[in-house]
Amino acid sequence: MAPSPTGNLHVGTARTALYNWLYARHHGGTFIVRIDDTDLERSTPEFEDEILGSIQWLGLDWDEGVRVGGPHGTYRQSDRLGHYADIARGLVESGHAYYDQRDPDHLESLRRRAQNEGRHPGHFIRRPDEDHDSGVIRLSVPQDSAVTFPDMIRGEMSFSPADIDDFVILRSNGTPTYHLASTVDDIDYEITHVARGEDLLPSTPKHILLTRALGHTEPRYAHLPLLFGTDGKPLSKRHGATALSDYRARGFVPEAVFNYLANLGWSLDAETTIFTRDEAIAAFDLADVSRNPAAFDPEKLTWMNGEYIRGMDTAVFADVARPQVEATLGRGLTKDEWVVFGQVAAVVQERTKLLPEAGSQVVFLFEEFDTYDESSWEKVMNKDGVADVLDNALDALSGLDSWDVGSIEVELRELSDELGIGAAKTFQPLRVAVTGSAVSPPLFESLAALGRERTIQRIERAIQELG
Repeated sequence: MAPSPTGNLHVGTARTALYNWLYARHHGGTFIVRIDDTDLERSTPEFEDEILGSIQWLGLDWDEGVRVGGPHGTYRQSDRLGHYADIARGLVESGHAYYDQRDPDHLESLRRRAQNEGRHPGHFIRRPDEDHDSGVIRLSVPQDSAVTFPDMIRGEMSFSPADIDDFVILRSNGTPTYHLASTVDDIDYEITHVARGEDLLPSTPKHILLTRALGHTEPRYAHLPLLFGTDGKPLSKRHGATALSDYRARGFVPEAVFNYLANLGWSLDAETTIFTRDEAIAAFDLADVSRNPAAFDPEKLTWMNGEYIRGMDTAVFADVARPQVEATLGRGLTKDEWVVFGQVAAVVQERTKLLPEAGSQVVFLFEEFDTYDESSWEKVMNKDGVADVLDNALDALSGLDSWDVGSIEVELRELSDELGIGAAKTFQPLRVAVTGSAVSPPLFESLAALGRERTIQRIERAIQELG
């Protein structure tokens, strides 16, 4: 993986990294992360931290590269600018490249001519008759044969040399283009397989020609289908969040995101949707990746996230939910409050799809609320007979001998039978009175965790609110 630290890690790039990681792990290979930071003006340490942190959060460890080291230096292109320039000049000396001083207007006229004749825009951008010793450096593309290679996903690919312009490999200011830097890195770092998005497919014949001009054999290539939105258009910000860190912040767990991204273009088998990392590693092969675009659906990801949350051990869920609860409260939980949260963790877990929902479900246990949820009050508390329900519940609960989930449930179900109005009409007013909302963890567990005294106080307050 070779991200440019000029923005946050896109979910499509994360999927590409994941497939590289799975292939390396399946074959016992080496997964490398290097930094393509030749765009010195737009590259920032903040973006690099975000990208690497997102990869680590997803659970993709790397064997060589930035921050872990290896036999090839710092794995940063910005530390290799002189090396790339030397390589480019060496290609000029060997006759594979040349200096070009043609101005932009001249080059644009050649492109217009090609387009007018129905040719590739770079068809006429070839080595000029005169030689120079300065300017940009272009690779001289041989015109005697097509560039062919076996794509691990798309099969045999072939590009006519007439459709490959003599492309720039070194700018006039001495900085390399993506084509040169990426190719030289692949050679120097002994890359054997490259899996990347199909948007880079037009670059591949250029990289192959460069590799061969430098006397090496190109790696195996696999061009992955792009991610689309549910509307069938390429995934972009109009579809919502596209950065992996956005999903992390919204309360998705890494195991669910890993599983979902792995499913976008590949599957474990015809039936299995949810699988472990080890199962994916054992089964993954780039040859099994689909050629067709995959749709990134946040709703399906949310569903899968809920499945993973409910599948956690409750103690694990409590640990990962605690920061969300504390963020909702704006403070840390005390030791006693942590015990209270433990009493409802299991039932909260069953109702959580995104981790922040855990905080919103239990805040009533730790903070007094100033107002009731408006829609809940309107829907539940403004009905006839609610005050009578609360009066009777207050009497029943005040005289309860034992304050626990079982005793509370028996008492309130008996009350519902006595009133003859059904469980929902009995329990929902109590829920709003005690939690402030019609949406909360199960009523009996909520009352048990809240305690007798606070429960009684809140019922009395709701009765007063009803007048």
